[in-house]
Amino acid sequence: MRLIFTDLDGSLLDHHNYSFAPAANCLERLEKQSIPVIPITSKTRTEVLSFRETINNSHPFIIENGAAICVPRRYFDQIPNRANECGDYWIINNSKPRSHWLDILTKVGKSFANEYQTFSSICDEQGIGGLSQLTKLSESQAALAQQREYTESIHWLGNNSRKADFIHQLNNAGANLIQGGRFLSMGGDTHKGRALLQLQALYQAQYGQCQSIAIGDSFNDISMLEVADSALVIRSPNHAMPVLKRTTNLYQSNAVGPNGWVEGINAWLKNHF
Repeated sequence: MRLIFTDLDGSLLDHHNYSFAPAANCLERLEKQSIPVIPITSKTRTEVLSFRETINNSHPFIIENGAAICVPRRYFDQIPNRANECGDYWIINNSKPRSHWLDILTKVGKSFANEYQTFSSICDEQGIGGLSQLTKLSESQAALAQQREYTESIHWLGNNSRKADFIHQLNNAGANLIQGGRFLSMGGDTHKGRALLQLQALYQAQYGQCQSIAIGDSFNDISMLEVADSALVIRSPNHAMPVLKRTTNLYQSNAVGPNGWVEGINAWLKNHF
């Protein structure tokens, strides 16, 4: 069983326009070969559900940097341990809800007034149009991005020294902050690597031995890039590639975004199968 765990923004989706067009044919081919493409992203459940419809994807997915794993009902023979039934999905929750982290931020953030914005504060002050302008998403897409369940996205406005102090104080208060391609994500002690291993174990229980590849382009992808059987680091037009400890089964794209995604997937399939 071959498994593809992929970041979205900056990896499968273009960093600037969020297009996956260069990877469309590859995605279709992978589906015909019964190779699951599994989004593992900082995006919300509603965002990923919308995207999966666009690419005709019916596989599990991981949201909000590992905060929850969403498995279509009856995808596996048995409901996973700790999963709750929610509509058409089994949901494994790995984090406390968004409201918990917002309460912590309200207390700690007083010392950093005017040095940060959250998706919530932007929507309160400027409406969904303000979030759309910041994220370069359409207003309908920005509305989906605001429907966070387990984390809060933070747009830092201050300097790096104050940012380090901000993160330190929130960590001491029990929150966990992860730097993504554009925003800080505040939530519980979760990360993509742990969630990848959780979901991979479900595949192994069902199908036996699996070979996985993790694909990402930024710091918040490092945990999954380190633990998958293979890793593909996508070149970014905006920041340096994340540095990994691993040296084997490691691919680095020459092209950026979805073009690099296709380049790396083709190399992985050629070298390992």
